[in-house]
Amino acid sequence: MTNQPLSALGATPVPGGTRFAVRSTAQRVELCLFDGPRERRVAMTRDDDVWITTIPGTDHLYGYRAHGEYDPARNLWFDAAKLLVDPYALELDRPFVQSPRLAIPGEDTADIIPRARVVAPLTTIPASPLFRPGQLIYELNLRSFTMRHPAIPAGRRGTLAALTHPAVLDHLHKLGVGAVELMPITAAIDERHLPPLGLRNAWGYNPVVPMALCPERVPGGVAELVATIAALREAGIGVILDLVFNHMGESDIHGGTLSFRGLDPDTYARTPDGTLINDAGTGNTLDASRPGVRAMILDSLRHFARAGVDGFRFDLAPVLARGPGFDPDAPIFAEIAADPILSTRIMIAEPWDIGPGGYQLGAFPEHWLEWNDRYRDQVRRFWRGDGRAGDLATRVAGSADLFTSPTSRSVNFIAAHDGFTLADLVTYAGRHNHANGEDNRDGHGDEVSWNHGCEGPGDDPAIHKARARSVRAMLATLFLSRGTPMLTAGDEFGRSQQGNNNGYAQDNETSWLDWNMRDEALERFVATLSEFRRGVPLDWTDWLANAQWRTLGGDPMQPEDWDRADGFALQLPAGGQSLILRFDRMSGVTALFGTMLES
Repeated sequence: MTNQPLSALGATPVPGGTRFAVRSTAQRVELCLFDGPRERRVAMTRDDDVWITTIPGTDHLYGYRAHGEYDPARNLWFDAAKLLVDPYALELDRPFVQSPRLAIPGEDTADIIPRARVVAPLTTIPASPLFRPGQLIYELNLRSFTMRHPAIPAGRRGTLAALTHPAVLDHLHKLGVGAVELMPITAAIDERHLPPLGLRNAWGYNPVVPMALCPERVPGGVAELVATIAALREAGIGVILDLVFNHMGESDIHGGTLSFRGLDPDTYARTPDGTLINDAGTGNTLDASRPGVRAMILDSLRHFARAGVDGFRFDLAPVLARGPGFDPDAPIFAEIAADPILSTRIMIAEPWDIGPGGYQLGAFPEHWLEWNDRYRDQVRRFWRGDGRAGDLATRVAGSADLFTSPTSRSVNFIAAHDGFTLADLVTYAGRHNHANGEDNRDGHGDEVSWNHGCEGPGDDPAIHKARARSVRAMLATLFLSRGTPMLTAGDEFGRSQQGNNNGYAQDNETSWLDWNMRDEALERFVATLSEFRRGVPLDWTDWLANAQWRTLGGDPMQPEDWDRADGFALQLPAGGQSLILRFDRMSGVTALFGTMLES
């Protein structure tokens, strides 16, 4: 694989036409141009492992066909019956549709595979990110967030442009959001088992190619992406994209041939005996040890950076540094750091995958942020009643046991898209995922949660009060912790998925936010927490050196006190005043900094 620059791959308008270039190890590659159902094939010329041709005009819908041997046992998947999507496509004319035909050798798929649309690459030099670590990240699924929003016109719901509606911007401002973290907006395909169950993937973590925008979520394509980011930026809100570079939607050997498998099967990592590596749990894993794969990842990041995004969250990020084992000095980290555009962006790792040695919390570069699941679990355990004061203090103080940099690299969260919602984790002791069609076997089986004495909502006022106290205590802990807080959309007003802790297949009212049933008192409480946080010195690099740790009774903490479960108090100097934070498992969180704030 050669390391071609972005301008050398994909469909690029040039004087007099469009230059098409695609990387493939096939024996012969054809460009396929479409005018409705009519297909015209054009032979391409090989230059090393890149196939090239130039066609007059720029208004083209296209794909590729790759000719060569078909012998899956030898990792040869070339089948000219399969229309293949350009790995560098930026827009598609239709969504992907799952079908058994995609995996049947010799079965032509031109009628069900999306065509790529020629789009001029972005060339702008992006402005510096608005978002700064320590500000609030707001994790958001476009469809979940907008499909039931009463102020958004029906035709705009579920789309990226809906985020520019004044009602949405007002809500984001109310919460003090520093950046929205958009769950995948690139084109994805449903997993094979979902259509027979009448379900579809609601999250989008199953892309086919890395840059092509989802025609449903971003119907206006690259122009809509650029305009929405600009509008959010004008409102003072940054954008972080959640991207998937750990696998692609072609899945295992029983999956369809849609793009990479039919063009260059070595894109996917394999064991010495040829078996697909499955470190992502999806059937395949991108091989980022290959220069061409890394070049594609870097080109994708540059494309979105030029669109104006502040940064990226990497799903199952250890895959980026595997070869096959995780290497903290993997080439991609140095390549990102050396890039004049990417080095200025915010990088956030989900620091685990399911492969050997896949848990790598704290192992990413010093300038990266990392999702901190130890924060999540130990904060939950403390407020559940079976955690240690010392563990909570470590997490509140920025998880210095994991991150040694002067400013904490921890992305702190209590709940995220994956797992129980904040309201559900105090309402259900176990998962209730039967609607996913897998006999309640999917999702986390041992998630830290507690139901306060009744499984499900119930009607006991005392239980409801206890749950509300627990939710407020965890939210207050989140906003009063050192690091970068992340809140998932809807948790600020009590969203529920009725105990489903794996809502990936629930693109329906199970996951769609009910804006008419918001807990407005909780929403106001979160807004107050966010405003309070912006006025306290939680991210001063020297605050720990001057902090005083005390028992709830006011005495200095002794070693044995950290093993207790009742809590502690923390006193911080702040501009001539003292900020006192009390974490009391029985009564919640109290903060005094010019004003009293109680959970």
